[in-house]
Amino acid sequence: MRNLSLVTHYHLLIKSLILIGLVLFGFFIVAERGWLTTALSSDRSYISYVILLLYGILSLHWLLLVKQLATDTRVIDELQSRITHLEPGDVTLNAEGLNIQGQPVTSGICADYLQELVQKSQRRVTVELDHKLLLEVLAERLMTRYTFGHWAADMLLKLGLLGTILGFIMMLSPVGELTDFDPNVLQQLLGQMSGGMAVALYTTMAGLITSTLLGLQYEMLDTAASRLVDKLAIAVDIYILPTLSRPAV
Repeated sequence: MRNLSLVTHYHLLIKSLILIGLVLFGFFIVAERGWLTTALSSDRSYISYVILLLYGILSLHWLLLVKQLATDTRVIDELQSRITHLEPGDVTLNAEGLNIQGQPVTSGICADYLQELVQKSQRRVTVELDHKLLLEVLAERLMTRYTFGHWAADMLLKLGLLGTILGFIMMLSPVGELTDFDPNVLQQLLGQMSGGMAVALYTTMAGLITSTLLGLQYEMLDTAASRLVDKLAIAVDIYILPTLSRPAV
């Protein structure tokens, strides 16, 4: 049962590791067949190198965010098992942080939200306690974490398009230098043009593939973050708000 519980808590992390494993396996197949070496060696602009390097760094950053979100999800799952039978006064706030039934809540974005909710309950002037605004702030904080990732995915695509432009410039620039129609000159010209076309195609492909993969990775994070907010909102509405609304005996 404990192993099953760990799988449930770290479901997002396991899915993310599986996705990264599939991506690495795909790169291995491409490298094994020699396609990756051909693409990189044909790119005289070196933009493909930059794109692949940035994708690797951004994927590591994405894994750190996945781990952080998985920890936040685990905190909520642990809270749900503790708050089903709350009594007034079970949720308290002191200088050390938030406590539920005398046990501290693991620090994180969810603990910060619950602390703000308790502070609001202590200062409210009406009987009804509303947490919609705090919940919106929590969702905004979560989504702000991933804004950079979506921008980075778009940046990878734009780098690929930049390589396309440079490739066409490399391909067409020798045409302006053509002074005669000697077969040897034309053969050399065609070789230079094919090199420029290779740069355009390979950088475009690198940008499209890495941008799509990174966008998928951050879309997975967005979906998991939305589920986390929904889960926390339900737990707070059903168990914590009624407790905070009643005075301690």
